[in-house]
Amino acid sequence: MEWKIKKFNELSIDELYEICKIRYEVFVCEQKIYQENDFDDIDKEVFHLFLQDNEKIVAYERLIPSGLTYEEASIGRVLVLNEYRRKGIASELVKRGVEFLKKELKEDTIVLSAQLYAKSLYETQGFKVMSDVYDEVDIPHVKMKLI
Repeated sequence: MEWKIKKFNELSIDELYEICKIRYEVFVCEQKIYQENDFDDIDKEVFHLFLQDNEKIVAYERLIPSGLTYEEASIGRVLVLNEYRRKGIASELVKRGVEFLKKELKEDTIVLSAQLYAKSLYETQGFKVMSDVYDEVDIPHVKMKLI
């Protein structure tokens, strides 16, 4: 398995297809998120971090520089395919994303909107809850911050 970080215009057609496929599989098919379009134009402005197992992308997140969605840098669209879960991949994914934002992009603060069930994943990486629970696409979330 191989980790990769690429800007949108560096993704191959196959990588982009695989990213679209797994985002649809997890967010639409599995989590039933229909209320908003997963594909906003932010994808073109961010870094895409993913893990490939042969040609299949099995974990993914997007790394968003400060000023695009929040004043601070952020991490979003975090996912691991079901059959690859509970193997430490999500923790490694978040850890690599944080390292990239801090070291490569020199970002001091990182925020994210975490699904409540995944809050502990982010807490193990040093994120702190910064909000009450709120509803986003019919799923309980909390805003979290890493300084």
